Amino acid sequence: MKKDIYILGIETSCDETAAAIVKNGREIVANVVASQIESHKRFGGVVPEIASRHHVEQITIVIEEALRRADLTMETIDGIAVTEGPGLVGALLIGVNAAKALAFASQKPLVPVHHIAGHIYANRLVTEFTFPLLALVVSGGHTELVYMKEHGHYEVIGETRDDAAGEAYDKVARTLHMPYPGGPHIDRLAHEGKPTIDLPRAWLEEGSYDFSFSGLKSAVINTVHNAEQRGETIAPEDLAASFQASVVDVLVRKTQRAVAEYGVKQLLVAGGVAANKGLRGALEAAFANTAVELVIPPLSLCTDNAAMIAAAGSIMYEKGVRADLDLNAIPGLEIETYNDDE
Repeated sequence: MKKDIYILGIETSCDETAAAIVKNGREIVANVVASQIESHKRFGGVVPEIASRHHVEQITIVIEEALRRADLTMETIDGIAVTEGPGLVGALLIGVNAAKALAFASQKPLVPVHHIAGHIYANRLVTEFTFPLLALVVSGGHTELVYMKEHGHYEVIGETRDDAAGEAYDKVARTLHMPYPGGPHIDRLAHEGKPTIDLPRAWLEEGSYDFSFSGLKSAVINTVHNAEQRGETIAPEDLAASFQASVVDVLVRKTQRAVAEYGVKQLLVAGGVAANKGLRGALEAAFANTAVELVIPPLSLCTDNAAMIAAAGSIMYEKGVRADLDLNAIPGLEIETYNDDE
C-alpha cells in the first residue's frame, strides 16, 4: 500500500498565525488559526509591526496545537510547507524562520509555497482538480485570473493594475464608517439595499483580463463627499449595493470570457473575497447551466489558513521541490516563479 503523506503547513503572510496538517494533499487532519482582527480593528487596517509581534507570540503555540489535534509527532510529518511570499515581509519572516528551525531540528524537507497558490489549492481540499482550469483569486491584496494546465503550473492571464477588490471593499467600508475588515459589512449591507447609484465599471482595453478598482473606489468616496456638501443623504445600503454590483459585474463577466476563451473544465474561486455572498451567488448563476464545474471553498478556507499552504505544499513535495535553510521571505514573489520551465 502507498504510504500516507503528512505535510505540516505554516502561514504568517499577513495577520493570521496558522499551522495545519494535511494528509495526501486532500484531507485536513488539523487546522489551527490565531486571528489578530481585534488587535488591528482599532487602527482600521493591519499594522505590520503589531502583526509581526503577534506572530512571534503565537507561532510555536499554533504548531504545537496542530500536532496535538492531529495526534501526531514531528517524526510522522513528511515535510514542512511554509509561505515564503507574497505578504508583509516582517510577518513572512516569522513563519519562514520557524519552519527552517523546525526543518533543521527534525531533519525534515522544507517546502516553499506561494501564498496565492495556497488559496487556489484550498479548493483541492473540497474536490479534485480537473485540468485545464481557471482560478479567480480575489482577496485583500490580489485580484487575478490564473490559468493552470497541470498541478503546480501557473499562468497569470489577468491581474489588478491598482487596488485589489478586497482593498477597495475595505476603503469603501471606511468611507461608510464601518469597522475593519470592511468586506463582510459591505456584503451584508448590500443585500439590504438596491443598486440605484450609477457607478463606473473599469473594463480597460478590449480583450484585457486585467482589473482596476481604484476609479470605482474614488467614485464612491466622491459620491459621499458631494452629497455631504449638498446636504443630501445617501442610503448607505444602496451605495453598498451599487458598489458591490459594479465589482461583481466586472469580476463575473471577465471570468466568463476567460473561461470561454481558454476552454477550461473547472473554475476555482479563491481568496478572502470568495466568502462574499454577492460574488458567490453571481458566479453560481452565471455558470449554472454550463459544462464548467464551479468550485468555491467553504468560508473557513477562503480566508488565510495553513491547510491551504499544506495542500499546495503537498504538490510541491511530490514534485521534489525543496528549499535550503537560506530560504528567505519574498514580499513581492510572483506565482509564475514556481513553474517548472521558469
